[in-house]
Amino acid sequence: MTKRRTLLLALALAAGCGSPSAVDESMPAVDVHAASLKDGFSTMERLAAAAKKEGQLNVIGLPRDWVNYGEIVDTFSDRYGIKVNELEPTASSRRQIEAAQELEPDVFELTLDVAVANAARFAPYRVQGWQDLPDEVKQPDGAWYAAYGGYMSIGYDPRRVPAPSSFADLAKPGYTVGLPGDPVREASGFYAVMAASMRDGMPEPVRGVELFARLKDRLTKTTAANTVLDWDHVNAARAARAPEAWRVTIPREAALGAYHVQAINKNAPHPAAARLWEEFLFSDEGQNLLQKGFARPARAEAMLMKGSLDTAQAAKLPAAPGPPVLLTIPQIDRAKSYLKRQWGKAIA
Repeated sequence: MTKRRTLLLALALAAGCGSPSAVDESMPAVDVHAASLKDGFSTMERLAAAAKKEGQLNVIGLPRDWVNYGEIVDTFSDRYGIKVNELEPTASSRRQIEAAQELEPDVFELTLDVAVANAARFAPYRVQGWQDLPDEVKQPDGAWYAAYGGYMSIGYDPRRVPAPSSFADLAKPGYTVGLPGDPVREASGFYAVMAASMRDGMPEPVRGVELFARLKDRLTKTTAANTVLDWDHVNAARAARAPEAWRVTIPREAALGAYHVQAINKNAPHPAAARLWEEFLFSDEGQNLLQKGFARPARAEAMLMKGSLDTAQAAKLPAAPGPPVLLTIPQIDRAKSYLKRQWGKAIA
């Protein structure tokens, strides 16, 4: 693999739309359930007009301090004159699906395994930047597709502990360790254990659980820990706020990554606004706004090649040791099954 290809793949762990011109809201009816902009609206202006007529967008599971979603939501709302209803910002992927009938979100943001399991619930739609997305993180018919990704990382306080070079280093004296959630119930906690389990590019759940069993007396709340395992964008945002007190590393032997994928609710109450939201999120502007929140845009490789990627911000991302290792659905299923059986016993 060439050095340039390696760089691009790392960036990629990661067609633009500009500000709409004035539109005629008396335009003829369009297919708001179309599977692409070309099929249903033909132009961004017509899609924007249809969405503005709906007037609202329901999003779910998007904390405002997560990958810069506060600025992204506000920019979209101001740009198109659409009220964004932010439902259950802390909802997990599973909760988003469970609450869909009651809360009626227009769009979802999900982990890959939840998206795959619930593909029949989604309305296929291919954004303009579809061809730029890695094949392994998009459903061919457009039911779901990755917006951004990240690596599992180690954040640490350099004033209190030396820089860890591996997850195994956390077993050395002095480290107090915080997990971002229950590994049995929350994706971030699960991926933290899986990153600690990596050996020769493969996850070994037994290895991960054994490490944390040794650390159980030093596991603590993330706010009290001098070392926190979390997505690199979370640790990087903390480091940006306090560069002398927090740093981030992605261990070379554990370059475990994951994508967050988007999907449109098949029963979306605002179908045009849902499609406009996805077009905005996958536009050059939207992808750069995600990167501003230290996420790794899914379209980063194509944007870098055409010169539209914010390279100054890209340089601020934690150094990636190489292309991400992505867990397969069978690997995820097996690991989750093992953790359900063994995590509580090991940490009790």
